Amino acid sequence: MKRLLLSIFTFTIAFCAMAEQPLYKNPNASVDERVEDLISRMTLHEKIMQMKDLSITDFLRDTNMSGGVSFGSSHEMGKDAYESACIHAALDKYMADSTRLGIPVITSVEGIQGIIQDGCTLFPHALAQSTTFNPDLIRRMTDAAGREADAIGIHEILSPVLDIARELRWGRIEETFGEDPYLIGEMAVAFIDGYQKNHPIYCMPKHFVAHGSPSGGLNSAHVAGGPRELWSIYLPPFRKVIDRCKPSAIMSCYSAYDGVAISGSYYYLTELLRNQLGFDGYVYSDWGAIDRLHTQHFNMPSQQAAAIKAVKAGLDLGVYGAFLTLEDAVQKGLVEEAVIDNAVRRILRAKFRLGLFEDKPIDPERVWESVHTPEHIAIAKEVADESLILMENNGILPLDLKKYKKIAVVGPNADFAVMGDYSWVRADQKVGVTLLQGLLSAIEASPNANGIEVAYAEGCDWWSNDTTAIDEAVQLAADSDVAIVAVGTRSTWWGRGPNKSTSGESFDLSSLDLPGSQQLLLEKVKATGKPLVVVLISGRPFAMPWVKENADAFVVQWYSGEQQGAALADALLGNVNPSGKLSVSFPRSTGNIPCYYNHYATDREGWDKNGSADDPGLRYIFEPPTPLWRFGHGLSYTTFSYGDMTTDKTEYSVDDNVIRITVPVTNTGSRVGKEVVQLYVRDVYSSVDTPVMQLKGFDKIELQPGETRIVEIELPISELALFDEAMREVVEPGDFELMIGSASDDIRCRKTIPLK
Repeated sequence: MKRLLLSIFTFTIAFCAMAEQPLYKNPNASVDERVEDLISRMTLHEKIMQMKDLSITDFLRDTNMSGGVSFGSSHEMGKDAYESACIHAALDKYMADSTRLGIPVITSVEGIQGIIQDGCTLFPHALAQSTTFNPDLIRRMTDAAGREADAIGIHEILSPVLDIARELRWGRIEETFGEDPYLIGEMAVAFIDGYQKNHPIYCMPKHFVAHGSPSGGLNSAHVAGGPRELWSIYLPPFRKVIDRCKPSAIMSCYSAYDGVAISGSYYYLTELLRNQLGFDGYVYSDWGAIDRLHTQHFNMPSQQAAAIKAVKAGLDLGVYGAFLTLEDAVQKGLVEEAVIDNAVRRILRAKFRLGLFEDKPIDPERVWESVHTPEHIAIAKEVADESLILMENNGILPLDLKKYKKIAVVGPNADFAVMGDYSWVRADQKVGVTLLQGLLSAIEASPNANGIEVAYAEGCDWWSNDTTAIDEAVQLAADSDVAIVAVGTRSTWWGRGPNKSTSGESFDLSSLDLPGSQQLLLEKVKATGKPLVVVLISGRPFAMPWVKENADAFVVQWYSGEQQGAALADALLGNVNPSGKLSVSFPRSTGNIPCYYNHYATDREGWDKNGSADDPGLRYIFEPPTPLWRFGHGLSYTTFSYGDMTTDKTEYSVDDNVIRITVPVTNTGSRVGKEVVQLYVRDVYSSVDTPVMQLKGFDKIELQPGETRIVEIELPISELALFDEAMREVVEPGDFELMIGSASDDIRCRKTIPLK
């Protein structure tokens, strides 16, 4: 009886305490109930501060920055992983113990190639991720990065980038998943799933919308286009991730589309993003995008007017100070408090969905067992291995070490591992395995080394016209049996002191010729008569017809993280069989851009006699208007044959769900290898112009020599839709050509199917 009375008494005390507890602190209440209860208790100042992002370190240095109340989100991108975890723990404690309502803060960081805190695993950059054509591998990569983020106390990743890489002069090509909307969507879904499914973390896709094709390739310049381009090219990746991943936030862009600045547009941020695409999270401004409505777009006469326009448009959380003017704007009647409430409602909903009000205290000691683990480093190497693209090979690769006594390793990127924009590495910081280091290690471990000498000379830098060191490198090549020349770009995040970057945010190029003296270095090494292997380590393609015509082999490695040199060495020596495929086409010249594979027939094809330097012609006079290497291209050390394509039916209806396609693929070479089987579709006749071909499916498979596998690809009928003249999204009856191959210009089998 005493035990029963004690239990009743304990339950009564707990019930009374719960009854006195605000509803928003009750984890058993619905998210919407908790949000509405919390908003009802907030002052105007507290609401405005929820619409603000602050630097954590600045805030902890001066807590008066927020008036002693919580704020929306924070960022800390200048400390190492352990320091950051300690800072996040202090922030959580302050918000819980020292603010009136105890509202937690969303902690956010860049995470496009791993978490940006010092010491975290440096995975390959986004462009390299896309060339793996392996969504499952990228899902594993971001799951690993998510473990590191969770240990540090990070809630939100300011990635991935869903911009389309169609303007190659633009410096941020390295941050994209390439030129194809379908591939971008598939890789982005995998990227987000890895972060979100096993961790209390959300991703923030960016930059909404159409930011990646700026006029002249200049970062943040306007993007020209109409509604059909918007819906057919720029929106599909966002539609896919909103539908399949339910991200908590979308980042708005700096730029304008068709003359309308996105960050101040009610149509784009509310009517389109929320009402038509179904996004129910909050919109976060790219850093300073609100102020630019006043200072660059000249839409509004003051910072406050810009803030009012943005918040009415549907932008909810601002970085920098513009939204702090909204408190005065509400008090003056310039904007209704209900507009503020809507923005705060969306931010708080994300916080409750993330479980921040019930989150466990951050234990910084978890960092030591979670960050930069051997498992994560191995994943970084695996992604680097699968991302590398063998572009050309006359048989010299893989290098037969029995043939060589001395190997020259030359070039500005031969002994520098470039991590790229939005990594934690500083411009002059030597982190990661370089090509030279990787080769030395791999050759030393090889049973065929036999005292091979590896000699190095820089030859020239990556940016200037200085030629004083070229002769030394050329002499080194002349004295060697084979020359490996590593050229390309360098890129460093703005926050880590970029130095003469030739790629990255706002480091745009007017020419797609190799920067500085690098082309001269290649030509002089070639003139020695020694076999020439060119390695491009870069954040973007260049116009490289000379390399296509003169190199004995050509390998492309987009910034591939801390294991990039080890991956390159293994590929060059044949320890790993290259399996990467281009996700962005290479132009013949700067004037040849844009040069993407999925163009309209009118744009690159026709009766015209294309010209050359020796025989001038038409459209263009001196060169054909086609890429030098096209989307999907990538060679292997083995060969693959394709059998006949079959479909599950002979004809289909627009009301069907899916077309099931099968094709047998055989490894006909002598090495194990991975092949990316690519499905392209062409609408034979359509009411509006449609591309000559569009990627609509792919599968990466590994085959032993002589092995055959039946590859199955499902093509949803919805992927055949177009936007007709009235901008209705419809699947039109008619014939569709299905094409399966190893690249967009290496189609192995075709089949035309009728759609009734």
